[in-house]
Amino acid sequence: MSTVDAVPLDGPYDGAEEPALVHAAALDARAFGQLYERYVDRVYRYQRARSGSDEDAADLTQQTFLQVLDALPKYQERGVPFTVWLFRIARNASIDSRRRTRSSVSWDELGESGQPRSGQDVEGMVVAREDSARLRAMIAGLDRGKREILLLRFVGELTMGEIAAVVGKSDSTVHRQLMSALAILKEQARER
Repeated sequence: MSTVDAVPLDGPYDGAEEPALVHAAALDARAFGQLYERYVDRVYRYQRARSGSDEDAADLTQQTFLQVLDALPKYQERGVPFTVWLFRIARNASIDSRRRTRSSVSWDELGESGQPRSGQDVEGMVVAREDSARLRAMIAGLDRGKREILLLRFVGELTMGEIAAVVGKSDSTVHRQLMSALAILKEQARER
């Protein structure tokens, strides 16, 4: 039995098998494929929220996983879970790309591709788009740090502890900033 066969992907994911999968992925292409499948959607959504287009997000996602593949044999947990390590790489790839292009992406450029689809009627879709546009405008008014924490939490689906490790702040600081951002958004929503 190969290392990857010992790490099932069927059934609910509880994270317990993740260290074994990460170790196997450093040695086996099939295991890396499983690791990729487990995280590609989350990384793509995160990159899409930070980039100007679907193509840029796909390129950044590919760059992220190429860097992961290259660095994986040297990865050691050392108290930093794989998810945190992965999103640090994703965040750095996005920052490096932005530095190279010297352009900034507004939340208005996020577009509909970063939003869930639904079976609503036309009127419902128009209302949803208007609501989405208002939310993007409110988020754009937040400072960069709060926007980043919102992205990592709600797009990247990271826990508070993981976000703290990615951005290099304490759990309590991240929690305070997230609660502050949500309170600001809630207050602005009431005013509209």
